[in-house]
Amino acid sequence: MASVTYEHVTKKFSTDTTAVDDLSLEIRDTEFMVLVGPSGCGKSTALRMLAGLEDITAGEIKIDDQVVNEMPPRDRDVAMVFQSYALYPHMSVFDNMGFGLKMRGSTRSEITSRVKEAGRILRLDQLLARKPRQLSGGQRQRVAVGRAIVRQPRVFLLDEPLSNLDAMLRVQTRIELQKMHQRLGTTFIYVTHDQVEAMTMGDVAGFIGSPRMNFLPVTISDHKAKASGLELNLPKAPGVEHGVLGIRPEHFLPNVSDADAAIDLKVEVLEVLGSDQYLYGKVGSDDLIVRVDPQLKVDIGDRVRLGLDMQRLHLFDAGTEKALF
Repeated sequence: MASVTYEHVTKKFSTDTTAVDDLSLEIRDTEFMVLVGPSGCGKSTALRMLAGLEDITAGEIKIDDQVVNEMPPRDRDVAMVFQSYALYPHMSVFDNMGFGLKMRGSTRSEITSRVKEAGRILRLDQLLARKPRQLSGGQRQRVAVGRAIVRQPRVFLLDEPLSNLDAMLRVQTRIELQKMHQRLGTTFIYVTHDQVEAMTMGDVAGFIGSPRMNFLPVTISDHKAKASGLELNLPKAPGVEHGVLGIRPEHFLPNVSDADAAIDLKVEVLEVLGSDQYLYGKVGSDDLIVRVDPQLKVDIGDRVRLGLDMQRLHLFDAGTEKALF
């Protein structure tokens, strides 16, 4: 864990090309700092200078109180995640994540311990034996992040890590990165050209628009549907044993007495956008997104009790995905 300071840092590629001009910036220990701007504005170059991948033309960069201008990249104790996954195609997920530790001479037991812990954090536990070609884009990016986690660096550098993902995966991975930052308590510096991404993830504010419907797997018996943290009465027996309950984030009720059922949401991430506040958390073992009044005072770790209105719920057959009601 460390603070980072740029003091009047300039980077010139030639006399006519200045990528970074007199940058001064202080990033506190454990802060999630986002650098946002259009392509070509120098934000990735600023990150690469901190990592030691680009020389500094003028100024100083410090990690804690140590000037690192001339320090080799391997000695800076930072880990960088790039836009491209840069995975070794012939290696398993386990070996990709542990390769850096192996090169540093870590023992097999230490590599195994760190890789398994990173796999648990990133939900890659069941994929460690697979090769990159057997993974989705989102899974490959999580492997790239995991490769950084196992090094346990003082500073994480993320250069447009979500750009190659589709819209839904970007939202999901964005939330996972925020959770990871909270768990690790490490300094994050994140580069993006996406203003929504910047405001969502940075420590200055947070918002996100139009989250998708929640889908909860349920088992059905007669007129009851049960999820890991929810049980409700159905208006009729749907004739299937396994279903998926669909609930939109905006269809939760603050007044439980007016509801057909209630949930207790354990809040993991908060995001606020003007007149909306979104809570990301768990009900039982299921992930859930809820939109609530922005005036509701909520902190991470709180449990919030909310009601459900059966008129707003959807039930699907888990096998055929056909809408039952």
